[in-house]
Amino acid sequence: MVSPSLPLAGSLSRSGITHRNTNRLRLRLRERVTGPAPTAALLAAALTVTVLCVGDIVARSYPFGFRTRSVNDLGNQYVPFHAHLWDLLHGRADGGLLVNWQSGYGSSFLPDLGTYVSSPFALLVGVFPRDEIDLAVYVITLLKVASAGAAMAWLLLRMRPGRWWAAGLLGASYALCGWTLATSVYNTMWLDGLIALPLLCLVGEWTLDDRRRVLGVVVVAVAWIANFYTAYMATLAAGLVLLLRLWLADPPVRQKLAAAGRAALTVALGVGLAAPLVVVVYFGTGHAYPGVVRTFVPAPTEDLVARLLPTTYSFGSPAVYVGMTALLLALALPFHRKVPRRVRYGWTLLAVAVALSFQWGPTHLLWHAFSTPNGSSYRQTFVLCGLLVIAAWHALSYGPPDLRALGAAGGLLALIVAVASGSALTDRSFVLPLTLLAAVGALAGLALLARLAQRPAKRPALMAGLAVTLLLGTQLGEATATSAVATRLRFGHLDDYAPWGDRQRQQADAIAEADGWPRYRTDPGREQTVGNDPLMVGGQGAQYYSSLTSDVLSRTLIALGDGYTSRGRNIQSLDNAVTDAIFSVGARVHSPPDPHQGWFPQDGSKVTVSRQEVPPLVTVRPSGGAGVSAFGPSAYRNQELLLGARVYTVPRIKRVETSARSTITTTCPAGSEAYLWAPHFSGTAGITGSDIVGRFRSDPGTKIAAMEPLGTVPASGRLRIELSPNRPGVVADGAVGCLDTGRLRAAVDRLKTTGATKVTVSDGTIHAELPAGSKGTAVIAAPRIAGWRCATGDATAVPAQQYYGLIAVPLDGSSTDLTCTFHPPGLRLGGAVGAASLLTLVGLGTFAAVRRRRAHDHVSA
Repeated sequence: MVSPSLPLAGSLSRSGITHRNTNRLRLRLRERVTGPAPTAALLAAALTVTVLCVGDIVARSYPFGFRTRSVNDLGNQYVPFHAHLWDLLHGRADGGLLVNWQSGYGSSFLPDLGTYVSSPFALLVGVFPRDEIDLAVYVITLLKVASAGAAMAWLLLRMRPGRWWAAGLLGASYALCGWTLATSVYNTMWLDGLIALPLLCLVGEWTLDDRRRVLGVVVVAVAWIANFYTAYMATLAAGLVLLLRLWLADPPVRQKLAAAGRAALTVALGVGLAAPLVVVVYFGTGHAYPGVVRTFVPAPTEDLVARLLPTTYSFGSPAVYVGMTALLLALALPFHRKVPRRVRYGWTLLAVAVALSFQWGPTHLLWHAFSTPNGSSYRQTFVLCGLLVIAAWHALSYGPPDLRALGAAGGLLALIVAVASGSALTDRSFVLPLTLLAAVGALAGLALLARLAQRPAKRPALMAGLAVTLLLGTQLGEATATSAVATRLRFGHLDDYAPWGDRQRQQADAIAEADGWPRYRTDPGREQTVGNDPLMVGGQGAQYYSSLTSDVLSRTLIALGDGYTSRGRNIQSLDNAVTDAIFSVGARVHSPPDPHQGWFPQDGSKVTVSRQEVPPLVTVRPSGGAGVSAFGPSAYRNQELLLGARVYTVPRIKRVETSARSTITTTCPAGSEAYLWAPHFSGTAGITGSDIVGRFRSDPGTKIAAMEPLGTVPASGRLRIELSPNRPGVVADGAVGCLDTGRLRAAVDRLKTTGATKVTVSDGTIHAELPAGSKGTAVIAAPRIAGWRCATGDATAVPAQQYYGLIAVPLDGSSTDLTCTFHPPGLRLGGAVGAASLLTLVGLGTFAAVRRRRAHDHVSA
């Protein structure tokens, strides 16, 4: 039976109608759009931007209020990576597309580009001033969400003709779903998946019609390049939609297989074109510091149901809110008798099946590419929101549901509210009254439309206008409230960071004045503002926060006494004279604690810069060296291994505890510099009588504290360190190290004498000129991440060796120069796949053009 919703499906083939040029059966599954799709798209975009801006005004959030919107990874990762993209676009970055020399002492940038800033929208950051980077990311966010609403409105009218204002309203419902408002407005790159879902479904429509083959491939490629993670989820969902469309049309099996084959080929070629970036990201995750493996635990049913209602907020349950109008229409669909039975049950069952798949472990893993994510476990929720909106469109495009169907929908909504009332997410004083008000407004508007459809009214234009006003007003009101509540609650539940201001401006000015790269590095400082300070304010430091932070970097710096957050993927700066010498940090910025964080009291200090003599980036060491696994348990001894000299005294300590604080006593050489290495201590520490205070932050499982300098050992040699913990912690034996600065200077002088006489760095290439007769091992002060190849003289480049985690190149005394080049793992493979996909696409296009030409010549003859 041919579905009435798709009147041309199958009938063309059975009637024998052929394509006039190709003499080939074509599958047509829809009528042409009769509604003004561009107008609907503009309406959806306008509604979306209005809600987001008004919601931020109500919440008094940036840029309309005092609350920063830079929460969690938005402030720590996404804004800094957009800032680095700005620097790249304006030629101000240290490094290029291959290597980011500002972070982690040299990190692979292409995987970060593909993860965070490969969206076409990200390029818009370049038109904003550098000190308005937060505003740039905000505007990009608005444009992405608005584009998603416009794309959905366009898709709805492609699937079925209908009222343009209704398509615009439902497009905005999709864009302003709970997933967007609660989870994704601060995960900027995920919003590309929100856009990708309707676009990929539109590609499915084209493949069913056998039209726009090249454009379909390009759309798939752009979606996967923009954000492959959410594009993967959107592709799965678009595949389900395609299968349902084929089932509803019920064409011959041969046509079904042909349509499915075209779709599969389109996706394969599109993903293939994106392979140069996607494969690099994939390999980058394999070399990243391991994250925490989580076991999926489904959300309680009452929480899942509660998230359908406006203004509910939670980090651990799927935010499936789509607005009361869309929800009521989706609930009314099974009871809407004007809609063909197969259409009613098909879309309803698909939405229910996807919702159930969220709660089952195997299908949950399938949605997330077989890896339970850290943090939010329901990143695929936008898929279900999209299906609910499409179901709502099918309920409305056949004509408004009658009062019987609306009554059934109201009954189901009452059941939903009853179940949701058992959830702690449902605030009876706010959520339930707002839900009731929104339900009344939506039901009233839909009832007016139903009455107009059933019998003529005295003033139909006035009645229709009132119905549309009720529906639009309801949507604007509840979505604005949901946006404002999510912003307020998110600000209180997650870490937050101040937008660009005087602090960052002073740091950037100090770094620019002191910068000497690549003769030496300038570290932005231990007193961080965000997790990626080097990307925000400049310089070349250890600090680096990414999902792709390399395993070798994290393990090397942790072994040297560095601290981290985010379970090892957010490496911090390390204020230590020995590591500064090892990594050629010749200038270091010192700032007061960030007042926005309030972790530690302000000490009245200003931004200053300290300098020290350091070896060049490339030094010559004795032959040998080993991997990171060769490090021992003491951070002080590990530093000495990399330096190549004994410079520390590590005395035994005695600890005396009181009820509020504790004291460490020990003895060290007078005049040496004292350090405290207490990774599992949280609080402050200082030498009695000294105004230098070491600040430590640790948290079991997520954070460890970095080694801190405490000042000079008194002339008596007796060292008394007072600890003021702010939570339970541990200070183990071997925590105190006393640095002999004279020995350190001697070690630095030796490394300077035998080190490179000239070093040049450009993106993924390091070139060093060495003293004649250099033997042993050349060590580059950069982590030996996968992808480095080196050669001396005219020799062929080979994979670089490792010297306790750093890049190492054997020397035989005959060569006076070396060159190391970096190629991200997977780039060659991805490039080969991309080239093959491009050639295949060109070949198929040429073949099709030749066939069309021959058919035209045959008809002309």
